[in-house]
Amino acid sequence: MTVGGRRARVVLWAAAGVVVLGFLIALEITARHYGLRGPMTNQVREVVFAPKSAPLLYGSMALMMTVLTWRQRFLSIGTAIGIDLVFFLVRLATDAKMMPGNGALWVVLGWGVVALARRTGAERMLLLKGVGLGLLLVTGRKVGDIWLLITSNSRPMVLDQYVATADHALGNPSWLAGRLVNATGPVGFHILDWVYAQLGVAAVLVSLYALRNVAAERRFPRHHLVRTFLVIGLLGPAFYMIFPVVGPIYAYGSEAGAHWAVANLWPDIMPQPSATPRPMPFDGITPRNCMPSLHTAWATAIFIHSRKGPRVLRFFGTFWLIATLGATLGFGYHYGADIIAGVVFTLTIETALRAQARGWDRAGIRLVVHGTTVFTAFLLSYRYLPVEMSRHPWVFGPLLVLATASVIFGYVRTTKRWEPKAVVPAPRQPERQPELV
Repeated sequence: MTVGGRRARVVLWAAAGVVVLGFLIALEITARHYGLRGPMTNQVREVVFAPKSAPLLYGSMALMMTVLTWRQRFLSIGTAIGIDLVFFLVRLATDAKMMPGNGALWVVLGWGVVALARRTGAERMLLLKGVGLGLLLVTGRKVGDIWLLITSNSRPMVLDQYVATADHALGNPSWLAGRLVNATGPVGFHILDWVYAQLGVAAVLVSLYALRNVAAERRFPRHHLVRTFLVIGLLGPAFYMIFPVVGPIYAYGSEAGAHWAVANLWPDIMPQPSATPRPMPFDGITPRNCMPSLHTAWATAIFIHSRKGPRVLRFFGTFWLIATLGATLGFGYHYGADIIAGVVFTLTIETALRAQARGWDRAGIRLVVHGTTVFTAFLLSYRYLPVEMSRHPWVFGPLLVLATASVIFGYVRTTKRWEPKAVVPAPRQPERQPELV
């Protein structure tokens, strides 16, 4: 790389760092305005206090360790477990809340100190990238949690009546899935609940396969799953503020109480489409995190990135997507309209990130524009055409499905063209033997 190119990359990374830091500071200030702790405060607290998710912290440490040697990895794991044992004994003696994970965070931060104090040049940059990748995963989770709390505090009115009415064009899949989940009993419920809660762990497992050669090659791939995960988490909550929806189990079930729900209908009684849907007030606790379904978006990203792995990983990605769809609908957290919006949202982001990594071309630009147009059309139709959609389900239902399928087909066709072509060597010509005179 030339000196000018290296300098441009440094400036770009510095600008990105300033933007991220500014965003975190703004979110911290906004959270304080609503009487909440911001993402940076929560992250700092987990250095000492019991963390919220031990699997996520150990998963972030696993991502960071992709840049380490095997000896350093075993040392890191042993150190993290040892620190967690010390915290366990202290919390046991003080009767404090029990949750491991501090050790993993300490190890990640420790390697950051090593990178700054003991490494130079390319080795320092690679280690800092590993540390940053691990911390970004944890920080992304903190940012998402705060976004959810902000939506519940800043959006007193929700648009569930509009989405529920429009969802009749898709056959009210949440009501059907809710009955299926109830029919599976506690076993099916607990499996889906575990899958729904451990989405971040699944992303780490798929990412570890994609990043398995980082330590040997001394560089990260241009595009990997964590990039998609972070961008989805960054952009998605903005639409929660634009299109606040709480979901059928809250708006049409008993989860939020009779005072806030339209009626206690989910999942036993299919609601009748409203002739006059309107914004409805809701409590200040339930997150407005339905449109689009980010759980579906993240599960779709896991599915996409698992396609390049071995059969076990491909099976894992398929299972996780199907189980996540079953949980999001079957638990009443989302409408069918949220699901297809989440799929289109992810494919558009994934296309943009892949195009940015390999270089933009006409096919990439066309697909990003198409996905953005379909996603925007979904939101506008849910908001302004729900009554017409419920009255003509055999028209609008297929249109919604075909629009989603067009983005899926476009993504498959475009990314297939982007795959490097295998070069077949020309057949070797036999050497001519000299003629005997």
